[in-house]
Amino acid sequence: MENVDIYLDGADLSDVSKLASQDHIKGFTSNPSLMHKSNINNYNDFIIKFLSLCGNKPVSFEVVSDNFEKMEKEARKISSYAKNIYVKIPITNSKGESSLNLVKKLLNDGLKINITAILSSKQLNNILEILSSKDDVIISYFAGRVADTGIDPVPILIDLKEKILKKNLIKTKILWASPREVFNIYQADKINVDIITVTKSLIDKLNLKDKNLDEYSRETVQMFLNDAIQSKLEI
Repeated sequence: MENVDIYLDGADLSDVSKLASQDHIKGFTSNPSLMHKSNINNYNDFIIKFLSLCGNKPVSFEVVSDNFEKMEKEARKISSYAKNIYVKIPITNSKGESSLNLVKKLLNDGLKINITAILSSKQLNNILEILSSKDDVIISYFAGRVADTGIDPVPILIDLKEKILKKNLIKTKILWASPREVFNIYQADKINVDIITVTKSLIDKLNLKDKNLDEYSRETVQMFLNDAIQSKLEI
Protein backbone atom coordinates (compact mmCIF):
# COMPACT_ATOMS: atom_id res chain seq x y z
CA MET A 1 0.00 0.00 0.00
CA GLU A 2 1.26 3.47 -0.89
CA ASN A 3 -0.56 5.63 1.64
CA VAL A 4 -2.17 3.61 4.42
CA ASP A 5 -0.34 1.74 7.18
CA ILE A 6 -1.76 -1.70 7.94
CA TYR A 7 -2.06 -2.63 11.62
CA LEU A 8 -2.97 -6.04 13.02
CA ASP A 9 -6.08 -5.92 15.18
CA GLY A 10 -6.11 -8.79 17.64
CA ALA A 11 -5.12 -10.31 20.95
CA ASP A 12 -3.77 -13.67 19.79
CA LEU A 13 -0.10 -13.53 20.69
CA SER A 14 0.76 -16.22 18.17
CA ASP A 15 -0.56 -13.95 15.40
CA VAL A 16 1.49 -11.06 16.77
CA SER A 17 4.57 -13.26 16.79
CA LYS A 18 4.01 -14.35 13.17
CA LEU A 19 3.37 -10.88 11.78
CA ALA A 20 5.57 -8.58 13.87
CA SER A 21 8.61 -9.03 11.64
CA GLN A 22 6.70 -8.49 8.38
CA ASP A 23 7.43 -5.12 6.83
CA HIS A 24 3.87 -4.50 5.62
CA ILE A 25 2.54 -4.69 9.19
CA LYS A 26 3.26 -1.26 10.65
CA GLY A 27 1.61 -1.54 14.07
CA PHE A 28 -0.93 -3.24 16.32
CA THR A 29 -4.23 -2.61 18.09
CA SER A 30 -6.25 -4.59 20.59
CA ASN A 31 -9.35 -4.15 22.73
CA PRO A 32 -11.13 -5.87 25.64
CA SER A 33 -13.50 -7.79 23.36
CA LEU A 34 -10.61 -9.27 21.37
CA MET A 35 -8.85 -10.10 24.63
CA HIS A 36 -11.99 -11.84 25.88
CA LYS A 37 -12.13 -13.97 22.71
CA SER A 38 -8.49 -14.95 23.26
CA ASN A 39 -9.17 -15.84 26.92
CA ILE A 40 -6.85 -13.14 28.25
CA ASN A 41 -7.42 -12.60 31.98
CA ASN A 42 -4.18 -10.96 33.12
CA TYR A 43 -3.89 -7.59 31.39
CA ASN A 44 -0.48 -6.63 32.73
CA ASP A 45 1.04 -9.95 31.73
CA PHE A 46 -0.60 -9.63 28.31
CA ILE A 47 0.94 -6.19 27.73
CA ILE A 48 4.40 -7.39 28.70
CA LYS A 49 4.22 -10.42 26.40
CA PHE A 50 2.76 -8.35 23.56
CA LEU A 51 5.53 -5.76 23.81
CA SER A 52 8.19 -8.47 23.77
CA LEU A 53 6.85 -9.58 20.38
CA CYS A 54 5.96 -6.36 18.55
CA GLY A 55 9.30 -4.59 18.87
CA ASN A 56 9.19 -0.82 18.48
CA LYS A 57 6.11 -0.75 16.25
CA PRO A 58 3.22 1.33 17.62
CA VAL A 59 0.64 -0.58 19.64
CA SER A 60 -2.66 0.52 21.17
CA PHE A 61 -4.00 -0.92 24.44
CA GLU A 62 -7.41 0.10 25.79
CA VAL A 63 -8.54 1.11 29.27
CA VAL A 64 -11.18 -1.17 30.78
CA SER A 65 -13.01 0.97 33.35
CA ASP A 66 -16.22 2.95 32.83
CA ASN A 67 -15.33 5.57 35.44
CA PHE A 68 -13.17 8.44 34.21
CA GLU A 69 -11.09 8.60 37.38
CA LYS A 70 -10.23 4.92 37.05
CA MET A 71 -9.69 5.34 33.30
CA GLU A 72 -7.07 7.98 33.99
CA LYS A 73 -5.16 5.72 36.38
CA GLU A 74 -5.30 2.85 33.91
CA ALA A 75 -4.19 5.10 31.05
CA ARG A 76 -1.14 6.32 32.93
CA LYS A 77 -0.18 2.78 33.92
CA ILE A 78 -0.59 1.44 30.37
CA SER A 79 1.43 4.31 28.95
CA SER A 80 4.27 3.69 31.41
CA TYR A 81 5.13 0.32 29.90
CA ALA A 82 6.74 1.64 26.71
CA LYS A 83 7.15 4.72 24.51
CA ASN A 84 5.48 3.08 21.51
CA ILE A 85 2.14 2.68 23.30
CA TYR A 86 -1.00 4.60 22.43
CA VAL A 87 -3.65 4.39 25.13
CA LYS A 88 -7.11 3.74 23.76
CA ILE A 89 -9.82 5.85 25.37
CA PRO A 90 -13.41 5.35 24.16
CA ILE A 91 -15.13 8.54 23.00
CA THR A 92 -17.73 8.07 25.76
CA ASN A 93 -18.31 5.76 28.67
CA SER A 94 -21.25 3.32 28.66
CA LYS A 95 -23.54 6.11 29.93
CA GLY A 96 -22.79 8.25 26.88
CA GLU A 97 -20.72 10.77 28.87
CA SER A 98 -17.93 12.34 26.84
CA SER A 99 -14.35 11.35 27.65
CA LEU A 100 -12.80 14.34 25.88
CA ASN A 101 -11.91 16.24 29.07
CA LEU A 102 -9.88 13.23 30.15
CA VAL A 103 -8.39 12.84 26.68
CA LYS A 104 -7.22 16.45 26.65
CA LYS A 105 -5.74 16.14 30.15
CA LEU A 106 -3.75 13.06 29.16
CA LEU A 107 -2.59 14.66 25.90
CA ASN A 108 -1.44 17.74 27.79
CA ASP A 109 0.63 15.44 30.00
CA GLY A 110 2.34 13.97 26.95
CA LEU A 111 0.54 10.65 26.62
CA LYS A 112 -0.16 9.22 23.19
CA ILE A 113 -3.90 8.66 22.86
CA ASN A 114 -6.04 6.58 20.52
CA ILE A 115 -9.63 7.84 20.75
CA THR A 116 -11.80 4.86 19.91
CA ALA A 117 -15.40 3.78 19.20
CA ILE A 118 -16.11 6.91 17.14
CA LEU A 119 -19.08 6.69 14.78
CA SER A 120 -20.81 10.05 14.43
CA SER A 121 -19.76 13.25 12.67
CA LYS A 122 -20.66 15.16 15.83
CA GLN A 123 -18.11 13.12 17.75
CA LEU A 124 -15.48 13.85 15.12
CA ASN A 125 -16.14 17.60 15.25
CA ASN A 126 -15.97 17.59 19.05
CA ILE A 127 -12.60 15.85 18.90
CA LEU A 128 -11.16 18.35 16.42
CA GLU A 129 -12.17 21.22 18.72
CA ILE A 130 -9.88 20.01 21.53
CA LEU A 131 -6.81 19.01 19.51
CA SER A 132 -3.67 21.03 18.86
CA SER A 133 -0.66 20.47 16.62
CA LYS A 134 1.38 19.07 19.51
CA ASP A 135 -1.09 16.31 20.36
CA ASP A 136 0.02 12.80 19.36
CA VAL A 137 -3.35 11.20 18.74
CA ILE A 138 -5.08 8.54 16.65
CA ILE A 139 -8.73 9.03 15.73
CA SER A 140 -10.26 5.57 15.39
CA TYR A 141 -13.33 5.93 13.19
CA PHE A 142 -15.42 2.77 13.06
CA ALA A 143 -16.08 2.95 9.34
CA GLY A 144 -17.29 -0.64 9.15
CA ARG A 145 -19.97 -0.12 11.77
CA VAL A 146 -21.00 3.15 10.13
CA ALA A 147 -21.37 1.31 6.80
CA ASP A 148 -23.48 -1.34 8.54
CA THR A 149 -26.10 1.38 9.15
CA GLY A 150 -26.32 2.22 5.44
CA ILE A 151 -24.06 5.31 5.57
CA ASP A 152 -21.02 5.58 3.29
CA PRO A 153 -18.05 6.37 5.56
CA VAL A 154 -15.70 7.38 2.74
CA PRO A 155 -16.94 11.00 2.25
CA ILE A 156 -16.84 11.46 6.03
CA LEU A 157 -13.23 10.31 6.18
CA ILE A 158 -12.25 12.53 3.24
CA ASP A 159 -13.82 15.52 5.01
CA LEU A 160 -12.07 14.61 8.26
CA LYS A 161 -8.71 14.47 6.49
CA GLU A 162 -9.29 17.93 5.00
CA LYS A 163 -10.20 19.39 8.39
CA ILE A 164 -7.11 17.90 10.03
CA LEU A 165 -4.88 19.38 7.34
CA LYS A 166 -6.63 22.75 7.59
CA LYS A 167 -6.05 22.85 11.36
CA ASN A 168 -2.42 21.77 10.87
CA LEU A 169 -2.83 18.84 13.28
CA ILE A 170 0.46 17.37 12.14
CA LYS A 171 0.55 14.56 14.74
CA THR A 172 -3.07 13.47 14.35
CA LYS A 173 -3.67 10.24 12.44
CA ILE A 174 -6.93 8.79 11.11
CA LEU A 175 -7.52 5.09 11.67
CA TRP A 176 -10.15 3.13 9.70
CA ALA A 177 -11.54 0.68 12.27
CA SER A 178 -13.85 -2.33 11.93
CA PRO A 179 -13.19 -3.07 8.25
CA ARG A 180 -15.48 -5.72 6.82
CA GLU A 181 -13.54 -6.81 3.74
CA VAL A 182 -10.13 -6.59 2.09
CA PHE A 183 -11.44 -3.97 -0.34
CA ASN A 184 -11.68 -1.57 2.61
CA ILE A 185 -7.87 -1.58 2.74
CA TYR A 186 -7.70 -0.41 -0.87
CA GLN A 187 -10.39 2.21 -0.16
CA ALA A 188 -8.45 3.52 2.83
CA ASP A 189 -5.28 3.70 0.77
CA LYS A 190 -7.03 5.58 -2.06
CA ILE A 191 -8.35 8.35 0.22
CA ASN A 192 -5.09 8.70 2.19
CA VAL A 193 -6.32 7.39 5.51
CA ASP A 194 -3.24 7.02 7.72
CA ILE A 195 -3.98 3.63 9.28
CA ILE A 196 -6.34 0.71 8.85
CA THR A 197 -6.41 -1.98 11.52
CA VAL A 198 -7.46 -5.42 10.33
CA THR A 199 -7.78 -8.96 11.58
CA LYS A 200 -5.31 -11.64 10.54
CA SER A 201 -8.00 -13.28 8.40
CA LEU A 202 -8.20 -10.13 6.25
CA ILE A 203 -4.43 -9.69 6.17
CA ASP A 204 -4.12 -13.24 4.85
CA LYS A 205 -6.43 -12.36 1.95
CA LEU A 206 -4.10 -9.64 0.68
CA ASN A 207 -2.30 -12.31 -1.32
CA LEU A 208 -5.42 -12.56 -3.52
CA LYS A 209 -4.57 -9.26 -5.20
CA ASP A 210 -4.63 -9.57 -9.00
CA LYS A 211 -5.68 -13.22 -8.79
CA ASN A 212 -7.16 -14.53 -12.04
CA LEU A 213 -10.92 -14.32 -11.55
CA ASP A 214 -11.74 -17.19 -13.90
CA GLU A 215 -9.45 -19.43 -11.88
CA TYR A 216 -10.96 -18.08 -8.66
CA SER A 217 -14.39 -18.98 -10.04
CA ARG A 218 -13.27 -22.53 -10.86
CA GLU A 219 -11.84 -22.92 -7.34
CA THR A 220 -15.15 -21.79 -5.89
CA VAL A 221 -17.06 -24.41 -7.88
CA GLN A 222 -14.53 -27.02 -6.78
CA MET A 223 -15.13 -26.04 -3.15
CA PHE A 224 -18.91 -26.51 -3.60
CA LEU A 225 -18.32 -29.93 -5.18
CA ASN A 226 -15.91 -31.09 -2.45
CA ASP A 227 -18.31 -30.04 0.29
CA ALA A 228 -21.25 -31.75 -1.40
CA ILE A 229 -19.24 -34.98 -1.70
CA GLN A 230 -18.04 -34.83 1.91
CA SER A 231 -21.61 -34.25 3.13
CA LYS A 232 -22.88 -37.07 0.88
CA LEU A 233 -25.57 -34.80 -0.47
CA GLU A 234 -28.07 -36.31 -2.88
CA ILE A 235 -31.23 -35.01 -4.55
